[in-house]
Amino acid sequence: MIDRAPLELERFLPYRLSILTNTVSQAIAREYERRFDLSVTEWRVMAVLARYDGEGLSAREVAERTAMDKVAVSRAVARLVAAGRVTRRTHHGDKRRSVLRLTAKGWKVHDAVAPLARAQEREVLARLDAEERAWLARILDKLLMA
Repeated sequence: MIDRAPLELERFLPYRLSILTNTVSQAIAREYERRFDLSVTEWRVMAVLARYDGEGLSAREVAERTAMDKVAVSRAVARLVAAGRVTRRTHHGDKRRSVLRLTAKGWKVHDAVAPLARAQEREVLARLDAEERAWLARILDKLLMA
């Protein structure tokens, strides 16, 4: 007989974090998918490009900053470029590197979706008191430093 020890998923941290992330993300994703034909991956790419606008990131750098799959990021970037929401230009100092930036059309979508994301975050965090929110921020910072 094989001795098995199945994971108790309801207590397994990666599973619980995944469920939480999916639940929170899907709450606003339905809205921006409907309004802007934008996937979760595309939104995350746009959010990172907006956050680091002054730097001009490559698709590889976006994947690194989001811990998303490079192929998924590449597909999302291709769709965003085709939709006119992102430009892809050759880096002036390194012809092998592409630099991505939001277009005016991309910023318009970003500026409509970002408040939805912030509102969803506030709604989730409202379940915690101020001390719990501070602890959560410290714990997440500590875990993400690993």
